[in-house]
Amino acid sequence: MERTSIQEFKAAMKREMADIYPQNEIMQLSKLALQHVLDLNPTQLLTLGNPTLSAEQTEALNQILIRLKNTEPIQYIIGHTHFYELELMVNPSVLIPRPETEELVHWILNDTSINKSSILDIGTGSGCIPLALKKQTQDAYVEAWDISKEALVVAQQNAKNLDLDVNFKEVDALNCDGELTMFTCIVSNPPYVRQLEKIMMEANVLKHEPHTALFVEDNDALLFYRAIAEKGLEILSADGVLFFEINEYLENEMTELLKGLNYSGIECRKDLQGKARMIKARRP
Repeated sequence: MERTSIQEFKAAMKREMADIYPQNEIMQLSKLALQHVLDLNPTQLLTLGNPTLSAEQTEALNQILIRLKNTEPIQYIIGHTHFYELELMVNPSVLIPRPETEELVHWILNDTSINKSSILDIGTGSGCIPLALKKQTQDAYVEAWDISKEALVVAQQNAKNLDLDVNFKEVDALNCDGELTMFTCIVSNPPYVRQLEKIMMEANVLKHEPHTALFVEDNDALLFYRAIAEKGLEILSADGVLFFEINEYLENEMTELLKGLNYSGIECRKDLQGKARMIKARRP
């Protein structure tokens, strides 16, 4: 097998991925692939120079390139991603955590007006939100729900790897009448992408990430938000708060939904891209 060097691999990535990703993204993908195969951190890779790689390393990188050309996300290929200073295992059972979700976690952690002693995350996926919150609020009781057994396996493994105590439960957010533990804070990043918005999404998301965690029907886009907000009326303590990640196109509809349930102090925030992506409301 013909061996390659670091620079030759980067050049191959640029050449063979040019029709799939922009150049700046290709550069980032090549760095992540090299760090994974060579078991290096970013600084070590930067200072390594341009050595010729072993046959095994070359083959591993070639296999990654083949999978990337099929639009498979690099996070699934290497099996992990980073979220709010945590390294999390991910696979196709869970969504890959997004930067805007980090912004939601940051808002919660830095909001001094709320009681964070008991936190519930609904639709937890990889466990990224409750694990990041637990890491920064060690004294809090943190619970997380998901309907997917496969997602809960990933979340529980992440909690074990990080040595963080989060109580994960298999619960359907649309049918959770028996769940009556009280919480001071509920957070959720539920499915919110309408079917009509599929045309705007990248192939790597559409082909590989779990659709049940992404999409809702066009005629009932707020299905999960309504169910969770109504449940919040039962299980949020006095003056408890809701935090949601939301569809950027549905800020007004979300505000009206929460007003209609008599939530107060409704506040929407934009993410770093200037899109309305987060909303907070206080229990009536």
